[in-house]
Amino acid sequence: MKRIGILIMAGFITLSLSSCGRDVVSQKEAKPLVAEKTITLEILNPKVEIATEFEKMAEVYEEENPNVKIEVLTYGGGASYLSELRARFAADAGPDIFPNGGYEEAKAWKRYLEDLSDQPWVDQAYDQALEPMTIDGKIYGMPINFEGYGFIYNKDLFAKAKIDTLPTTFTELKKAAEKLQAEGITPFTVGYGDNWFFILMLNIAFAQQDNPNAFIQALNEGTQTIRGNKEIKDVIRMLDLTMEYGNSDYETIDYNTEVERFATGKSAMLKQGNWVESKIREISPNINIGFIPMSINDHAKNDALPIGVSNNWAVNKLSSPEEKKEAKKFLNWMVSSEQGKKFMKEQFHFISAFKNIETDYSESLVKDLMRYVEDKKTLSWNWFKFPEQTRDEFGYAMQAYVRKQISGDQLLDELQSSWEKYANK
Repeated sequence: MKRIGILIMAGFITLSLSSCGRDVVSQKEAKPLVAEKTITLEILNPKVEIATEFEKMAEVYEEENPNVKIEVLTYGGGASYLSELRARFAADAGPDIFPNGGYEEAKAWKRYLEDLSDQPWVDQAYDQALEPMTIDGKIYGMPINFEGYGFIYNKDLFAKAKIDTLPTTFTELKKAAEKLQAEGITPFTVGYGDNWFFILMLNIAFAQQDNPNAFIQALNEGTQTIRGNKEIKDVIRMLDLTMEYGNSDYETIDYNTEVERFATGKSAMLKQGNWVESKIREISPNINIGFIPMSINDHAKNDALPIGVSNNWAVNKLSSPEEKKEAKKFLNWMVSSEQGKKFMKEQFHFISAFKNIETDYSESLVKDLMRYVEDKKTLSWNWFKFPEQTRDEFGYAMQAYVRKQISGDQLLDELQSSWEKYANK
């Protein structure tokens, strides 16, 4: 199981020398030393934003553990790590450490998930961070971090358009877009050449339900429908707004292009999360940015940001005993050693999922997210609770909609049909 990686593990295999009845073996009788076996760990990293930093962390671990070799494959941005994982596991080439979103995704992949309940890091993780990967009281994954998303806005462009009050409803968001456009500023940069962000948009509708878990259960039981849900229709209306007031080539541009355009001041708003700040600042170090909600209607619930566990590190249950041992050691090193914690805070700039690792507040978007947390204005992450295969199909259907291949009503039908096809399977 070699060829994937993003986190790294290491361990020592010690050789014991024995003698016939004696505690110390004389130099004359000692057997030749055998070189330590090199363990190669393959890690699939889903976070393209920290690809370089993660590889540097792996190198530090290799220096401390010379018998461990780490191979990291970063697979994110516009690419689906699930598609890559499915192909690799089908070929019996699954990585030793790989991402899993938890909830339904954890259930779907359970046969490949090593039980990590006894690992030292568990006691340091926040309780809510453990929830996605907990099945029947056992823990099958280590949380990577917390993240949040919404519309990232350029404060200077908002000021130029004389937008003094930040929009927290759909009506206010539309008015802000009109003011920006009147000043010759493109309100939104949107890239729908990639389809993965659509599921994050749909999550707003689920998070606004009185009880998101109960709503998902009702969809599974057929007592509620996507087709008849007002909030899901509201998401489509917000999607329409981004196209009406966005760049004309929204059908084709991708994640990297939309981030670059926003970073260079070509638009005032970007639909992304705090994970893109480092990429934005590579291009424009002094850009003045913050978060506003992704408002789909005029309910008070719109004044909130979705925040949750971004993903989790799982250990491949089918790896060899030696590989699994080293993989677990690497995960523990990452969140308990001084070197690992330093990378988590200062290089990755993570919102920490662990009590023993401080969150770095130096980035603007993290500050905004934590302000929403402190004000108790947060929305839940729910897409990992969807039937696993619906997520890809939802993305394809919404991409067909923005390309004007299907109507809004047809989109609702596609979403409903997909859910019914995979619910309770």
